[in-house]
Parts: sequence; C-alpha cells; structure tokens
Amino acid sequence: MTEEMRAIITIDQERCNGCGLCVDACHEGAIALVDGKARLMFEHHCDGLGDCLPACPTGAIAFEERMAAPYDEAAVAAAQREKEAVRHGCPGSAARSFGSRETAAAVGRRQSENVSELRQWPVQIKLVSPAAPYFAGADLLVAADCTAFAYGAFHRDFMAGRVTLVGCPKLDAVDYTEKLTEIVSANDIASVMVARMSVPCCGGIERAVRDAVAASGKAVPVVVRTIGTDGVLLE
Repeated sequence: MTEEMRAIITIDQERCNGCGLCVDACHEGAIALVDGKARLMFEHHCDGLGDCLPACPTGAIAFEERMAAPYDEAAVAAAQREKEAVRHGCPGSAARSFGSRETAAAVGRRQSENVSELRQWPVQIKLVSPAAPYFAGADLLVAADCTAFAYGAFHRDFMAGRVTLVGCPKLDAVDYTEKLTEIVSANDIASVMVARMSVPCCGGIERAVRDAVAASGKAVPVVVRTIGTDGVLLE
C-alpha cells in the first residue's frame, strides 16, 4: 500500500489510561486496546477527522502530519459490515463463552467419555469478533476444518483449554491474516497452536497465523501440529 503525507492520529502511550472510550468513538475501527493501552491498529481505517480526540479524558490523542497509508473507505465499509453482521445477524453468530465443562466428578471420566472441549461460539474465523471477551489471555487453537474429522481425539488433544478457531484456506475466499492480526493485536493472547493437515493447501492457515503474529509485533509462541490424511499425528 503506497503511503502519502496526511493528517493522522497519534496516541501517547504514557498518557493513555486504557479506558477504551476512543475505541468506541472511532467508527472506522482503527483503534484497539492492546496490553491495556489504546493503539492505532489500522492506519488505512483512520479518516483523520478525529472523533476520538474529544472522547479521550487524558488528552493522549493528537494529530500529526506524517507518511501513512491512505484512508481506505472500502476497507472500512467492509469491516463495518462484518461487525454489524456479527452483532445483528444470525443468532448463531452471537459470541458465547461456555467456560469449563468439567466438574470434580467428571475429571476421572475424561479419558473414557466423549466430553466436548468447546469453550466458545462461534468458531469460524470469519464470524468471530476480535473484541470477544473470551480472547482475553487465551491460548488459541487455529485449526483447518478437516483436522477434527481426521484425528479421533481432537477435542481431548487439541481443544482442551483453548479457544478454537476453524477455517479452510482453500475453500474460504478470504485471507485470514487480517482477522487473526486483529485478534492477536487487540488481546493478550498467551499462545497459538495451529492444527493443519499434511496436504499443501493447508499451508495457507499456518502462513496466516505466522504472518498475523509477526504483524502484531508481539512475541506470541506458535506451535504447529500436522495430521496426515490417515488421521495420524505426524510429529
């Protein structure tokens, strides 16, 4: 994306108190809370009008003239449509946290019973909101769709204790990198596990995760588990 000289906001990290009022005031979704501080996450979403400035109680936000990505109205509109679809769309897309499914009596039966380890809803990468509360401090599992069908103990060995996101880089006409970057950038993600099949097209989901973590600038550990088409864990 070619940069241009323009007015864009800057956020003083020392003065920011992490109240999040600027996040709500920014209708373009350019700002997010990262590690308890407001950050300008998407330069191309910032229109330079400054609706966030009067919302800041500490005066941490100001304008500066510098080289930045140009405002992308189409990208902002697409992000707003996605946000509204999650908020007001199909009830099946509403964010839900399930918490732990185990009780003290269930601990001893886990190995022999079919216990679901799903901790939240939705699970599709395209449908989740980066602002969903279940991402706070979460260990993520980013899995290719086919893995859960190929590997018999997927819930027990992969999903337990993790927030699960699924997708298919071959069939979904979308690049997951931007959504995953938002999730990692806006939340204190503890770790990411990638579950992929051994087929080449599954490399897309691993690449999206690695690119997202790199773009976030955070030192989030990433581990990759590869499953063969015969259902065998290859590591």
